[in-house]
Amino acid sequence: MKPQFGNGVTLVFDDLGPRAGAPVILIHGHPFNRTMWAPQTAALTAAGYRVITPDLRGYGDSPVLPGKALLADLADDLAALLAGLGIERVVVGGVSMGGQIAMEVRLRHPGLVRALVLCDTSPVPETEAGAKLRRETAERLITEGMRPYAEEVIGKMLAPYNVTGMPETAARVRAMMCATDPEGAAAAQRGRAERPDYRPVLAGAAEPCLVLVGADDVFTPVAEAEALHALLPNSVLTVIEGAGHLPGVEQPEAVNRALLEFLAGL
Repeated sequence: MKPQFGNGVTLVFDDLGPRAGAPVILIHGHPFNRTMWAPQTAALTAAGYRVITPDLRGYGDSPVLPGKALLADLADDLAALLAGLGIERVVVGGVSMGGQIAMEVRLRHPGLVRALVLCDTSPVPETEAGAKLRRETAERLITEGMRPYAEEVIGKMLAPYNVTGMPETAARVRAMMCATDPEGAAAAQRGRAERPDYRPVLAGAAEPCLVLVGADDVFTPVAEAEALHALLPNSVLTVIEGAGHLPGVEQPEAVNRALLEFLAGL
């Protein structure tokens, strides 16, 4: 399905499950696409939820807009998508960059958010050094392509023991990264270099929130998830054992259980 937005961006997305089910939108991270949520989509739709999984601009089957994609742009794309579907309130979930986009949705479109699911993500603003690295990475992606980057980060995206112990999962993650258009990935990296501080808006967010984190995540360690949990007034924290930065891919059954328990309590 491809709705056209007023700003000319056409997102490709899946809209699965019963139309009368409580809606959930799941936002992928960088440099992935909507297929990363397949295990969660299957579990949630089987339980009666309506699940929307978009490809962000520049990723998957959605169009690439070279330059810079601010998190605000990506959040507004999703708000337009939901408006086009007639969805006024939704559970907003995301992993890593997707979690930051979920926070941006809460900042810019608070009326949309019924609850939040923040997985392996951080609300703190980008540091000067971090911004410099993101801009340099963007240029590397353009000049080198995705494969060197994918090989460099695979052991951080997944727990190292899962790279070797789950070869099919590792191959799937590598394939998603390598299939991403470098221009789209670079645009998002440039936008993330300007990431704001989401802590003030989250500290005032009364909505229920599920904070998920892989026990062995090195990008956003458990301590950061604990700080995020402490910041949110109405949150629960679940640490997923046997996982790194992508627990929904590495330990899908554990993540599905946590999601279904959280959603059942809303």
